[in-house]
Amino acid sequence: MGSALPLGEAVPADGSFPAGTAADPATPFSVYLHVPFCRVRCGYCDFNTYTAGELRGARQDEYADTLLHEVSFARDLLSGIGPVRPAATVFFGGGTPTLLPAGDLARMLGGVRDAFGIVDGAEVTVEANPDTVTDAVAAELAASGVTRLSVGMQSAVPHVLAALDRTHDPANVRTAVAAARRAGLDVSVDLIYGAPGESLDDWRESLRTAVDLEPDHVSAYALIIEDGTKLARQIRRGEVPAPDDDLQADMYELADELLTGAGFEWYEVSNWARGDDQRSRHNLAYWQGADWWGFGPGAHSHIGGVRFWNVKHPAAYAQRLARGESPAAAREVPDADARALENILLRTRIREGLPVSEILGEGRSAVATLIADGLVDGPSAIRGRIVLTRRGRLLADAVVRALTD
Repeated sequence: MGSALPLGEAVPADGSFPAGTAADPATPFSVYLHVPFCRVRCGYCDFNTYTAGELRGARQDEYADTLLHEVSFARDLLSGIGPVRPAATVFFGGGTPTLLPAGDLARMLGGVRDAFGIVDGAEVTVEANPDTVTDAVAAELAASGVTRLSVGMQSAVPHVLAALDRTHDPANVRTAVAAARRAGLDVSVDLIYGAPGESLDDWRESLRTAVDLEPDHVSAYALIIEDGTKLARQIRRGEVPAPDDDLQADMYELADELLTGAGFEWYEVSNWARGDDQRSRHNLAYWQGADWWGFGPGAHSHIGGVRFWNVKHPAAYAQRLARGESPAAAREVPDADARALENILLRTRIREGLPVSEILGEGRSAVATLIADGLVDGPSAIRGRIVLTRRGRLLADAVVRALTD
């Protein structure tokens, strides 16, 4: 049911922002819509999701209406700190958004459009389990204004999917992609590497299968073992092996090699796209420090320098909104040092890199060593930007530590 929420100061019941908070009209605004429902819980998953038996009073068939109450609540709050900005991107994540009827997702998107507006040409993405996508679903999503389907493929190899507790039929990935294409939607596929028992050849098969689907975008994430998950318990008991760091590094290098060879370009450590126009603009909004409001239980937001996050359980979330109260559990206002550190952490992950001028204090003295170690691209650094090499992407955390120590 997701990791614990961070600590922070209490949010007033009316949700009002701290005194002096102002939204900059020039800062792009994005919307995240969290759908916290899954048919089964995958053994590796640490997201704030719930199966039917875990809802304890919350109703899936009422969820769209509940979330729309928060949309109205947010509209009123945002109008008090500056001009209401239209959404530049909208992202339905989860969980499994496509467990809800496509009509519910359409109503949620319509509520966002009515409350804030959506910019012309906005990117509107829906994450999807391959088993839940049909021609009718894809067509209804496209008609509502969705532009992009992100298909949870994870692997093309049955025993790897089983190790991850993924229950979808691998053949349905191709079915879902074809349905999205017929509806005129852009397509992204999500992959995970480093599952127990997954070999380099298994991973190569998944990559080749993904490339054969001819998506516009591919995300490939290393499996991370999160405390409290089923997979963490299995590893602790010695039932399955822990991920091998060296093998995961080989898998990353193979992904970059095969995807680059197929015409994709990396633009963030774990993301590749067929050209700049196919990058995930929504995720770039996070990495580049835009404002966003996350709707739904456990969702996080960032507005005018204030970060806040909602209560986790769908029932508690619905109860607060029914009482006319903010669903926010807590908030924080990071200080200048924290914002600068976060800027380095995020900006070094993307292809455009980090301006050398934004490196703190003594961190600049580490740049020459990072270049010599093959972690940072030398010509880019000479031009004033820190851009990771392929090896640097594998050791991105070490680069950030060097730049901030």
